[in-house]
Amino acid sequence: MTPAARIAAAAELLDRIGAGAPAEKVLTGWARGARFAGSGDRAAVRDLVYEALRCWRSHACLGGGETGRARMIGALRAQGINPETLFTGVRHAPAPLSDEEKAAGARPEGMDALDLPDWLWPEFEVSLGGDAAGAAEALRHRAPIMLRACLRRASRDEAIAALAQDDIHSEAHPIAKTAIIVTEGARRVAQSAAFREGLVELQDGSGQAAMEGIDLSGARSVLDYCAGGGGKALALAARSDAQVFAHDIDPARMRDLPARAARAGAAVTLLETSDLRANSPFSVVLCDAPCSGSGTWRRTPEAKWTLTPERLAELTRMQSGILDDASELVAPGGLLVYATCSVLAAENEARIDDFLARHPEWRCAFQRRYPISEAGDGFYVAHLARSS
Repeated sequence: MTPAARIAAAAELLDRIGAGAPAEKVLTGWARGARFAGSGDRAAVRDLVYEALRCWRSHACLGGGETGRARMIGALRAQGINPETLFTGVRHAPAPLSDEEKAAGARPEGMDALDLPDWLWPEFEVSLGGDAAGAAEALRHRAPIMLRACLRRASRDEAIAALAQDDIHSEAHPIAKTAIIVTEGARRVAQSAAFREGLVELQDGSGQAAMEGIDLSGARSVLDYCAGGGGKALALAARSDAQVFAHDIDPARMRDLPARAARAGAAVTLLETSDLRANSPFSVVLCDAPCSGSGTWRRTPEAKWTLTPERLAELTRMQSGILDDASELVAPGGLLVYATCSVLAAENEARIDDFLARHPEWRCAFQRRYPISEAGDGFYVAHLARSS
């Protein structure tokens, strides 16, 4: 596919997404049907679509319309490229620009420039203060590819050297002792020997740092209460000889965890909800709660536009319920760790304040926000202990 043909394909897919179809479903369906598209073409079209989702409002403003075509025009203008050089109608390229399209488009301002829904800006201001605009700007750009060195298999330097054998360039990053940032060849990671042999796992830098900050000394058992795919359970298992358990309300999310644990040389035991009480109490209970994911919207930009005030309220109720339930599983003298990949105070500090107000026997021993950065997503973590 030519660059222009890729733009035409992306414009069509954006129209489907704009009509309400899930982005990943649209992209997967297109890739399966576009037999003429090679792997490079599929990756390029995906990148165009995700860039447009990150900059949904600003690209529409620059392009002078809400269609996928207009957003692709806006994307080119944002890069300083004249759309007329690619919108030629030649060999599957988009049709030439009309006079109206040439004249349309304006410099983004306000929420258009920030690429946020109107209702979310007050939440950002309350949550981030003077850093709100910077966080919104960061979410308009692509996220780094971060890996965690699996220290039971190899040191960080050994993992970096192994990646280099597959022409993947990477380097250690100070955000965490296990953090590796990929600088070139990111698309080859999943097929690399370092990944297949368990030397590295994909994991954001902020999440790695937050897991490193949990005191596991003397811990006999650790429960990842909302494990999902189990990345944080694996990170904790790599740091301690404590017995590590993983639980999720949807056990299907953990289906790959046993194989990943074996690959990394870690031991993680899966628990059904009905088995939690029988295996409690736990020295450490981690609640990486379901959330808006607002700290990860560089990677999942569609979620920025589908989140609603009603859904945010539903999430905060769910988070409070998770804290209540998980607190009953913590051993005397143990630690309850609450975490989200959200930048919103409603999901972070407000949930801790609410929990402590209802459970005066608990206190907050530590809390920290990790900003959206060159090595990490927006992340929040709090350590709770019983006052007595």
